[in-house]
Amino acid sequence: MATFEEELKRLMPTLNHLSNFALLGKRIEVKGKENFLKNGPNIIVGNHIGSFKDIATLFKIVPRPIFFIANKMIFSKEEFNFLIRKHLKRHLKEFGLLLDLALNPLKSVFVNFISTNIAKAGTIPVDIYKGRKVAREKFQEYLRMGRAIIALQGRGRVMKKDANPYVSSFKRGYSIIAFNMYKNDGISVPITPIAFFGTHIPFMIPAKIRVNVGPPMYIADYLAGGFEETIEKFRNALESKVKSLFIELLKK
Repeated sequence: MATFEEELKRLMPTLNHLSNFALLGKRIEVKGKENFLKNGPNIIVGNHIGSFKDIATLFKIVPRPIFFIANKMIFSKEEFNFLIRKHLKRHLKEFGLLLDLALNPLKSVFVNFISTNIAKAGTIPVDIYKGRKVAREKFQEYLRMGRAIIALQGRGRVMKKDANPYVSSFKRGYSIIAFNMYKNDGISVPITPIAFFGTHIPFMIPAKIRVNVGPPMYIADYLAGGFEETIEKFRNALESKVKSLFIELLKK
């Protein structure tokens, strides 16, 4: 039986084509690309403002196989199709629905391929409305195998009512995973912070996508009085770092 890495290698030519389609009209500019780790366990944490365009960008710029946690709706053709239509309508209103109809043949190829192959390539399905314990356990299993996991924070769009619309508040989950790996497995997992700007611009609208990659961070550097204190300290540090990387992008 093929490993997830072998499946990814087999699928990469098609994934590259689909990424090109998802990023139609977009150019990518990356700062700090040397901070990506090419081997060993790694969690890549960043803001999530561009739905599928964030994912497509990561497939283009990360120099190794990457694994995702993903909304379980993407594993279903019908539900994934609904998500895309909802995304286009949210950003482009009634024109988005017309665009969805016009692009339906190409979109069908995209949706069918992703929903059919996403599980084969090791993507971890998560119900965003329920607990994530099972996903967390699978996450830790992947890290023990030396894999790189993508852990974007947010709902895949700009949250206009938030204090920082482009960088949502970080969850505790990945700090807990890092703590567990450090305490229980003796593995100090590097967490690579990353910030996106431009992926929020609607599909097919020409734009530049800017990405800023920071050096890895380690929970061992943020150990505090106990579990809760350490988790909160590291969670806050990760969020603050991504915000600072994002601000650097705006200054360019």
